[in-house]
Amino acid sequence: MSWGTELWDQFDNLDKHTQWGIDFVERYAKFVKERLDIEQNYAKQLRNLVKKYCPKRSKDEEPRFTSCLSFYSLLNELNDYAGQREVVAEEMAHRVYGELMRYSQDLKAERKHHLQEGRKAQQYLDHCWKQMDNSKRKFERECKEAEKSQITFDRLDNDINATKSEVEKAKAQFYLRTHMADESKNEYAAQLQNFNAEQWKHFNNAIPHIFKNLQDMDERRTVKLGETYRSFAEAERRVIPIVSKCLEGMVSAAKAVDERRDSGIVVESFKSGFDPPGDFPFEDFSQNLSRTGSDGTISNTPKGDKDRDGAPGSRPDLKQHPMSRTKNKLWLFGKKPKAPSLEDFSHLPPEQRRKRLQARIDELNKELQKEMDQRDALNKMKDVYEKNPQMGDPGSLQPKISETICNMEKLRSEIHKNETWLSEVEGKQSSRGDRRHSADNHHHAPQGRESPEGSYTDDTSQEHHTPHHRPKSPPSAHPNPDPHEFDDEFDDDDPLPVIGHCKALYGFDGQNEGTLVMAEDEVLYIIEEDKGDGWTRARKQSGEEGYVPTSYVDITLEKNSKGAVTYI
Repeated sequence: MSWGTELWDQFDNLDKHTQWGIDFVERYAKFVKERLDIEQNYAKQLRNLVKKYCPKRSKDEEPRFTSCLSFYSLLNELNDYAGQREVVAEEMAHRVYGELMRYSQDLKAERKHHLQEGRKAQQYLDHCWKQMDNSKRKFERECKEAEKSQITFDRLDNDINATKSEVEKAKAQFYLRTHMADESKNEYAAQLQNFNAEQWKHFNNAIPHIFKNLQDMDERRTVKLGETYRSFAEAERRVIPIVSKCLEGMVSAAKAVDERRDSGIVVESFKSGFDPPGDFPFEDFSQNLSRTGSDGTISNTPKGDKDRDGAPGSRPDLKQHPMSRTKNKLWLFGKKPKAPSLEDFSHLPPEQRRKRLQARIDELNKELQKEMDQRDALNKMKDVYEKNPQMGDPGSLQPKISETICNMEKLRSEIHKNETWLSEVEGKQSSRGDRRHSADNHHHAPQGRESPEGSYTDDTSQEHHTPHHRPKSPPSAHPNPDPHEFDDEFDDDDPLPVIGHCKALYGFDGQNEGTLVMAEDEVLYIIEEDKGDGWTRARKQSGEEGYVPTSYVDITLEKNSKGAVTYI
């Protein structure tokens, strides 16, 4: 249906309708703007949420548990999802909101142009109508004046008392008015004919053309709205495949959670490599009591046990039972004192020390490879400069090459040092298993047998028993030190500072005064080095001090013992 034929007399209503159409476009544009603002704020909040729960971490703090890795994978997918929300906002801003605002401005300009043409046509028609109306009114006045002059002429012509001059004057006036009425009539007829022609043009040509342009404009506006509705939906639909992948990634992250693997990681992270403590031996304090039949008691201690443990009347030395002091090293049920952090990680349990050393070796190898690559690149550049001196001075690269080679040597030295520590740890872990296996198969060590540390034993009283007996203590260079010699060493009130630490390779009973009981693999603090007599002064975690055989422990001294931590 055409507005020009059906709505030829509805110019004002079409004016209002087209204005409503533009207002509706701007209202929809405002809706899209608020919608994309919501998307942008949503994406921003999602990214802030991801940033909050996925902070920057150092290399040592990287998560290894599958539950943590899956959570961070979920955060990454959520971050990608936030990116897709930003894409939606950008699409809406560019393809919908921006397009609507530009089109709205074009609509306003086009509508203004068409309405101005319509008003001009209406004004011209009004002008023609006024001219026709003026000529009509003039014709009407002239006719009335001619009628009056005719009445006057007829009255004087019939009046016998009227003079001839008066009659002639009235006749002349009558002819004049009649002539003027005829001219007004012709003018009115011409104006009427012109107005009718212009009115026909107005309502059959001008107005239909203008209204058709307005109709086309309004229909284009409607089509544009439909296109922007589609673009609004397409902005969402375009990201659906990627959003689906993000959601699938979240589901995959959830499926990747493995409780058994996490449990294994806990074991790897905290496994010390130490063996659980052995059974506490039974300490019979009643073996030296004299029992008779008169007191009504019966001795339950076999005679053979009395002969083995000691003669009647002699009081046993409680220090011969190393497990009587085991409570000092049972960190399993109490907080272990914090030991000084050492370069070779010897303050850590064997398994953790091995892992830390291996990680450091891998990192040093990577740095060494970088230095080697840099050296090769510098050598190639030097060769190019030598062949083409105009490109640069080969001598200018020599300091950098020398520095790189020096760095390589330092890294190789560090790698060798750490590999030595690593092989030491791995060797001790394997030898500890061998010693444990050997202890189960041999009850007594032969006289003069060499210990793993190179010391020999001639004392047959220190024997190697199975775990159900008192553990064997390999001898030192001085198996029977003077007890008073050790007692004098502990007269000082001020405790000595820690200068290092050691790890027991064997168990030691500490039967003599001044010596220190230690169990295999127990970690002690070194407070005084071996002075050449085969004994090293150490301190336990509990603060108990004493001497231990130097050949029974693996000693690591601090590079700078000044200001070392003192444990009491």
